[in-house]
Amino acid sequence: MARLLEAAGIDLTNGGGIPELIKFQKQFDDYKIVVYDGLHSDNIIFQGQTGSSKRINLLFDDVTRHYHVIMNLTGAMGKRYVCRACNKGCDRGVSHLCNQTCSNCMASPPCASDSGVRLPCGDCNRHFRSRSCFDNHKKP
Repeated sequence: MARLLEAAGIDLTNGGGIPELIKFQKQFDDYKIVVYDGLHSDNIIFQGQTGSSKRINLLFDDVTRHYHVIMNLTGAMGKRYVCRACNKGCDRGVSHLCNQTCSNCMASPPCASDSGVRLPCGDCNRHFRSRSCFDNHKKP
């Protein structure tokens, strides 16, 4: 751990806050670090500015001044779906409306349309904007 902190140029002897999170985010740019202040999906106190779809979700405990890793975001927030783009929680992902995700496959950023052609899915009876949009909706 000491080598990691040294490599990132971080000193935690007096604790860590936003400046240290920014340094961690620069060190781990393969992941987006998201820190929640409470168990509501829209109470975000830090969100790393990286395009990675992989995330490290943390919960800040104001009483103990400690960061806890959130292993299951939907379970922690008490929702069946939490949008990775806008962080709003809801009971069903397909009913979530967000201008930062594709309304068909839920990918972020939204899928571009292939010249108005809509690809049908025989399994769910929905239509998709492009081959990549169709493939996205098939991913678990």
